[in-house]
Amino acid sequence: MKTFLSIGSGPGIGFATAERFAKEGFHVVLSARTAEKTSALVEKLKAKGYSAEAKTVDAGNPASITALVSAVEKQQGAIDVLHYNAAFIRQATIATQPVESFNSDLAVNIGGSLAATQAAAPGMIKHGSGTVLLTGGGFALSPHPDYLSISIGKAGIRAQALALFESLKEQGIHIASVTVATFVNPDSKEATDIGEEFWKLYSQPKDTWTAEVIYPQG
Repeated sequence: MKTFLSIGSGPGIGFATAERFAKEGFHVVLSARTAEKTSALVEKLKAKGYSAEAKTVDAGNPASITALVSAVEKQQGAIDVLHYNAAFIRQATIATQPVESFNSDLAVNIGGSLAATQAAAPGMIKHGSGTVLLTGGGFALSPHPDYLSISIGKAGIRAQALALFESLKEQGIHIASVTVATFVNPDSKEATDIGEEFWKLYSQPKDTWTAEVIYPQG
């Protein structure tokens, strides 16, 4: 059974994407800082007959992410799909956001994504294949002065996917992002659609791999 690891598993995009992969027979590992909420999402998946489990992780702490990836690899073997979905959305301007909170926001919004990719890539390379999926955001395309830290974080997510795409492809790893340029609520059509976009990215033949999809298109 293939393994899907979600970091930052919320009830919207995170859950919808995990469910999409669970439908295809993946064992799903959901992880977030709050164990109670993550466990509730796992129970929803299990109630539908899917294979799933919950783990805790601090997406702003690289050591916590590395430990999570190591634990999943030890338990399940290679991670076939890593989905980084963690984000801290703070409404604050350059004048109102302290440097300390700005740095902690970026640790989650982009630092954790880099740490997760660094941790998972060696196992994927050894396995001969793997997929890294990143939840991007419309603020990467249209940054907003009132949402500075998430704007910079999503720009970093997009840059990570585009910058690493070719080098990881040479090693058999497909890294790609869905740049989400709309609001998404739990159990919504948008969440389901985005989960489908991630599944389409995973399903692409290697000679047609792409690094980014923008949702909604057009």
